[in-house]
Amino acid sequence: MNVPTSYLIGLSGVLFGMGVLGVLVRRNAIVMFMSVELMLNAANLALITFARQWADVEGQIFVFFIIGVAAAEVAVGLALIVAIFKSKHSIDVDQVSGLRG
Repeated sequence: MNVPTSYLIGLSGVLFGMGVLGVLVRRNAIVMFMSVELMLNAANLALITFARQWADVEGQIFVFFIIGVAAAEVAVGLALIVAIFKSKHSIDVDQVSGLRG
């Protein structure tokens, strides 16, 4: 069964839009990081779809690099969230501005 390219690109657009909405609307740092991950996965889906359509490997190579960047982002982001939670006992993004000193 072969799914049309337009369906996969549409799904990628919907997932990316949901990720943007999650970053803009939510104030929880963990939800914001999950939304950024959703946007990266939407870009991965689009790259894999175009690589499949044109029978080219370059899109898949880019996906591996994006997955590596996403893994590094998760590691650094979760470390920051844990450090902020230890000092503030909350992960609300609006309270992060008071971390000085």
